[in-house]
Amino acid sequence: MRGSTIRLIAGLAAAVVTTGVVTGCSSKNQVPSIGYAVDAAVASYNGGSTLGATGGAQAVFGRVLTGFFYTGPDGQQVADTDAGTAKEVPGETQTVQYRLNPDGVYSDGVQTSCDDLVLAWSARSGRFTRPGDRGPVPLFDAASTAGYEDIERVDCQPGSKDATVVFRPGKHYLPWRTLFTAAELMPAHVVAQAAGVPNVVDALQAGDGAVVGRIADFWNAGWTMRPGALDLTKFPSSGPYRIESFTAADGLVLVANEKWWGSAPETSRIVVWPRGTDYAAKAKDNALGVVDLGAGSVDGLSLDGFDERTVAGRGAEQLVLASDGVFGRLEVRKAFAQCVPRQALFDTLGKAGEVPEHGLGAGPLNAHVVQQDSLYYPAVAGSADRYRGADIPAATATLASAGTAQPTVRIGYLAPDARRAKTVAMIADSCRGAGITVVDAGAPDFTSTRLAEGAVDAVLGSTGAAPGPAGSTTNVAAFAALRAGSGLDVGGFANGRYDAITDQLAGETNSAVTLDLLIEAENLLWAQLPSIPLFATPRTIAFGHGMQNGIAGPTQAGTGWNMDRWVLQR
Repeated sequence: MRGSTIRLIAGLAAAVVTTGVVTGCSSKNQVPSIGYAVDAAVASYNGGSTLGATGGAQAVFGRVLTGFFYTGPDGQQVADTDAGTAKEVPGETQTVQYRLNPDGVYSDGVQTSCDDLVLAWSARSGRFTRPGDRGPVPLFDAASTAGYEDIERVDCQPGSKDATVVFRPGKHYLPWRTLFTAAELMPAHVVAQAAGVPNVVDALQAGDGAVVGRIADFWNAGWTMRPGALDLTKFPSSGPYRIESFTAADGLVLVANEKWWGSAPETSRIVVWPRGTDYAAKAKDNALGVVDLGAGSVDGLSLDGFDERTVAGRGAEQLVLASDGVFGRLEVRKAFAQCVPRQALFDTLGKAGEVPEHGLGAGPLNAHVVQQDSLYYPAVAGSADRYRGADIPAATATLASAGTAQPTVRIGYLAPDARRAKTVAMIADSCRGAGITVVDAGAPDFTSTRLAEGAVDAVLGSTGAAPGPAGSTTNVAAFAALRAGSGLDVGGFANGRYDAITDQLAGETNSAVTLDLLIEAENLLWAQLPSIPLFATPRTIAFGHGMQNGIAGPTQAGTGWNMDRWVLQR
């Protein structure tokens, strides 16, 4: 059961903030509602969509929409047997058997079923397209097709609790535990009702273009979240919490789900305060019990009364560059990378406490798709040496060779964010010497889509352009963010050899071959510069005094990964 898993993780998790169990608290009372400050954008309920993934759905809805696995505090995938079980079946063709919990039911009374898996696979497989000016365009705006595109079929009788997932011959997807996960396994019955069909299984198998189009339209936009404008009948829960309300004034209110079949949440009400909140004021008003924010992102934030620590996150702070416009020429991208002061940025803004000799946060991040605590990292990091610190003479010469005089680079990010504003300011000061003007294009309504629209030239964010929690040990999102056609590929990077490398890595078990492929990938990415890694995103995670069962999660799932176990006594 998940409770046992949490207790195990609490005992084994390394390098995370924990809060001890309070003893002798007879004079204290349990707080009935806990405020959770997290810098996720909360743009969509659907964590599998581009909008949901970049908006931090996994960090907010992991205990609202459960799946067969969730991201644990160290970034690893952990089985959630409350939702159901999944196991590989021995055989030449990769096959995984999924069984949903027989007691599983959504908060609206509808049973969880394999229909939900069929919907997830169909939406994220890339197999449904429409004609476009430059070729087929996916009907579903999926954040990534990784793994799902390798599935040949999902055997499911509509309404059943059982599904058999069969991968294509010759394909073996090693990180299969990243499929059908928390905050990404969506209620198919809601989509069926919106599309006007009895069930999505038959509708998707029939493949009628008009019907599939209606299903895709709802999957893409039907779960968009705007404060004060939610039709809660479209947002049923399959976890210990359900949405009660969402307003700018009162935050996103999660309450205990009466239909939840697992262990009841320890605290019946969690108020999520997302991006756009005046966190300093909320902390001053004693409205917060848990804080999970980018380090240094909030000016004037006082965490007196909290156990606080800054840790290196699994997300990679980076600049994602456009593939056209000012960065349409490789020489301009190189000149910009040469003037970005990566070492100084780490020294000033990227450190998470005492700098370790090795591992996460040990220095500037010198890889795009390999994390600093990976055994492969030392061997792949050398390609970044030419861009370690600002080299203004080299940048000036490279820019001259490009024949591009006095370019302007607009860097966008979700504001307000004090650390990212300082990041842009430091880059501007450095690149000015090379004749490159850098403009701060941060905005409160910023989304990564502005890069494709040409409104900005670079996005400053974490892995997959996320403004808040990001990253996992599998690094699936990092690979997908540079794969042609992926929703997370906000810069529009397209390189056939890189795509082939990622395909091979997904099923490669030989460590020597894996190393060779990763070295090739990093050499390619540092040569093409679709993005510029800066450092492992430092995150400040704090628990109010009196908090029990608080375990920091500096990953895509955020510290709210186990919010149903939180107890705050004051």
